[in-house]
Amino acid sequence: MTDPLPLRLFNSLTREIAPFDPIDPGTARVYSCGPTVYNYAHLGNLRAYVFTDTLRRTLGWAGLDVTHVINITDVGHLTSDADVGDDKMEAAARAQAKSIWDIAAHYTEAFKANIADLNIIAPSEWTVATDYVPQMIDFAKSIADRHCYELATGLYFDSTSVPDYGALAGGRDDAANARIDPVEGKRHPSDFAIWRKSPPGEQRQMEWDSPWGKGAPGWHLECSVMSFDRLGHPFDIHTGGIDHREIHHPNEIAQNQAYCGCTGASPAGFTPQGFTGARWWMHNNFLVDRSGKMSKSKGGFTTLFSLQDAGVHPLAYRLLCLSAHYRSELEFSGEIVATALTRLKRLVMAVEGLRAHAGEPTADLAAVHPRLKDELTGFDAALREDLNTPKAITHLEAVVAMKKVPAPDKLAVALKMDAALGLKLATITRADLRVAPKDAAITQAEIEAELDRRKQAREDKDFAASDAIRDALIARGVEVMDGDPLRWEWRVALGG
Repeated sequence: MTDPLPLRLFNSLTREIAPFDPIDPGTARVYSCGPTVYNYAHLGNLRAYVFTDTLRRTLGWAGLDVTHVINITDVGHLTSDADVGDDKMEAAARAQAKSIWDIAAHYTEAFKANIADLNIIAPSEWTVATDYVPQMIDFAKSIADRHCYELATGLYFDSTSVPDYGALAGGRDDAANARIDPVEGKRHPSDFAIWRKSPPGEQRQMEWDSPWGKGAPGWHLECSVMSFDRLGHPFDIHTGGIDHREIHHPNEIAQNQAYCGCTGASPAGFTPQGFTGARWWMHNNFLVDRSGKMSKSKGGFTTLFSLQDAGVHPLAYRLLCLSAHYRSELEFSGEIVATALTRLKRLVMAVEGLRAHAGEPTADLAAVHPRLKDELTGFDAALREDLNTPKAITHLEAVVAMKKVPAPDKLAVALKMDAALGLKLATITRADLRVAPKDAAITQAEIEAELDRRKQAREDKDFAASDAIRDALIARGVEVMDGDPLRWEWRVALGG
């Protein structure tokens, strides 16, 4: 490889791609908005964490040590972007007739299972909102007299009390404000709750005493407190879905400015918009199905668990996410994810073959074949230009398809690339991609026994029996593959 290019990332604050220089040389501190654990994460939610994992791997690829924090929101997130309505956690607990703590524990573990199945590196630290309520109260007390006002429903932040409110979103228009339901007494439509008082006569499962009465913190407050506590301020990068760019993150920035009392120029942690808490704000775009943006609120959302139940390996979804740039919308359908699974199978088969025949990969990448070096240089340049994973994948595919180069060199370069893409090519096998559908009507042992019986029928030239066995297996969801050492695969049947 030639000398590496600088790492360049898109900053939602400036709407520009610029060279990334960490605050502290050699290390990057990253905070990612985590899930509200009232339900299973849908695939659109999980795209955000594939993006963040790609960012983390790329920062490591560029030679940086990464401290990464993801929060778990188990209180404070309302059923709309507004300061009215019910807490999502309280609503889920009532609907399922369970304690809110049991709801949080169940969906937290489900989310962490999704993260593991997608080969997303666990964060350096998980932070849980309810562990930080005392710090949230202290934070709110420190800004209340200068930036907040109290109503019967809670303590509200005056969005006009900080300069350039909403700069991250590119300003607020009528459409954005329409997402925020009116609250009686609010001074401005964009003001937001720092602390929500429990309604009179109502006892919630999660509520705490505060100077403004018994209640719970606002959703936006949580991330300001947890990110500053674990990463300091300013820190390097804050990530989230593009939907956070319009309301949640601008509110977080306003709180950060109020807390620090710093909106002017300073060498570190400031942008042309002033202090925001993080120097870089990065957002992934939506996953869309053919009927619109994927959302829990629409009902019938698709989860990683439902993909697995249909016989799709989770890494096929990871590859699908990597096949589009993180800032582009990504279309989802059964046909599209099935195509990603086929693409993954080809990569796995190629690298599995290399692992079987190449022996140990070449230890020194500087010594690999020049054509492979060129692909590695192209891969590096793609990653360093705002995480261009679609282009990076083409370089990986070119490497595994390359002829007349030493196999140990190919394996070394492929595995080096995969360290940034996270497809587990160093260990995964084609057989691992055979995920049994939830409704499978036959076991793997039964399939193997039937294939042995079919093999004997073919040897006996009883082709009618052989065909009957094959047809019976197909009817039970099994694809028979004559001449293939794997012998069979599950037939993945996904809708369009």
